[in-house]
Amino acid sequence: MKIAIPLANGLLAMHFGHCQLFALVEVDDETKQIVQTSELTPPPHEPGVLPRWLHEQGANVIIAGGMGNRAQDLFAQNGIQVVIGAPVDTPETLATQYLEGKLVSGTNLCDH
Repeated sequence: MKIAIPLANGLLAMHFGHCQLFALVEVDDETKQIVQTSELTPPPHEPGVLPRWLHEQGANVIIAGGMGNRAQDLFAQNGIQVVIGAPVDTPETLATQYLEGKLVSGTNLCDH
């Protein structure tokens, strides 16, 4: 499993389309432990590009603060589960909370 998390200054970016980097957290499916975290520079933001690109990187899940409905649909079409309304935190903390079923997600912080 790979969990994608948009970053700004090392923490969750509130809007995935305007992030500086993506953390890609690789998880051992059996132990549910983080194996590796890498940071990737995304391609320029254009509609539909990031869901395809993250699918190509092997992402199964994206954790975001906010995301528009169209983007959520595009991620679903690429087989990537969307978790929105996550708090600002480090990728490792968010991924661990997700894996433990303790990630508190709230309101979608995006209005488009």
